[in-house]
Amino acid sequence: MLLLSIDWSFIIEKLILISVILGASLGVATYATWGERKVAAWMQDRKGPSRAGPFGLLQPIADGIKLFFKEEIIPNDANRFLFILGPSLAMLTACMASAVVPWGPSIELESGRVIALQVADINIGILYVFGVVSVGVYGIMLGGWASNNKYSLMGSVRAASQAISYELAMGISLIALLMMTGTLSLAEIVNQQHGFWENGWFTWNVAKQPLGFIIFLVCAFAELNRAPFDLPEAESELVAGYHTEYSSMKLGFYLFAEYVNLFISSAILITLFFGGYNFPFMDQVAGSVSPVVFSIICVLVLLTKTIMMILFFMFIRWTIPRFRYDQLMNLGWKSLIPLALVNMLITGAIIIWVLN
Repeated sequence: MLLLSIDWSFIIEKLILISVILGASLGVATYATWGERKVAAWMQDRKGPSRAGPFGLLQPIADGIKLFFKEEIIPNDANRFLFILGPSLAMLTACMASAVVPWGPSIELESGRVIALQVADINIGILYVFGVVSVGVYGIMLGGWASNNKYSLMGSVRAASQAISYELAMGISLIALLMMTGTLSLAEIVNQQHGFWENGWFTWNVAKQPLGFIIFLVCAFAELNRAPFDLPEAESELVAGYHTEYSSMKLGFYLFAEYVNLFISSAILITLFFGGYNFPFMDQVAGSVSPVVFSIICVLVLLTKTIMMILFFMFIRWTIPRFRYDQLMNLGWKSLIPLALVNMLITGAIIIWVLN
């Protein structure tokens, strides 16, 4: 009786959606490595990848083949189980965060069935993202500690302390946003940013919470361990940081997880502050095309915004030099957290003033 009550079509829909999202995430992350090198080359007046395929487009595939066939080395004094668990956990948590992102509006078929372009529309979506991001730090920490290498351990300790410091400011900056939206659901936050302009003001949250967006963006750089916050793998100090002892696909998992995180973090940032899949004149477009075509357009809009945000992350990496570690911690504790608290108080005062 239990098997008969299961909605198999719903399960198949979700499995297909999960497969598409994971495939897209891995595909975008793969070519983000190519894009990163092309952006760096453009900013430094050189060509970048140009040999493997036209415009070097096969370079990420060549890199993947190289990592697969490289010799795999596990240090004799390393904790073998945790050494393998570290990169596996980093890759797993990088992929899990995509489950609550609304990639487009629901598709209503002629039969009346509604297909949601979101794996899980849970009412605590933001808390889920924070939980997954927090667990992801364990992958770096375990890898650095299990390597039995002082440089790796120092890099993992830096990563953990950096994540804790900037997650506080990131969480407080989001409290102000949640006070305005009144929900933790990412789908509802996107719905409240419908279109682009309404009642004489922008609907996107970046116009309503500009300071909160700046704080969240800076914290995102720190959470992703990207320059100028790449202290956990500072080559000049720690050789390669927490993944110094790693080789083959275990190293590949760490490097690839960074780009998956970059893609998903950009998508979440766009969802929270830049309207997600919403765009100007979307109601007029919806009235002139079929629901399926409209949903595809919305997905493409979200991906375009996300790619633009990824490019912004890359431009910053090749523009601003790396911080010293004391500067990094001072920025988190002495600047961003107080600013986030002030922003939260100002937002609360404005809400009370408007309600009264």
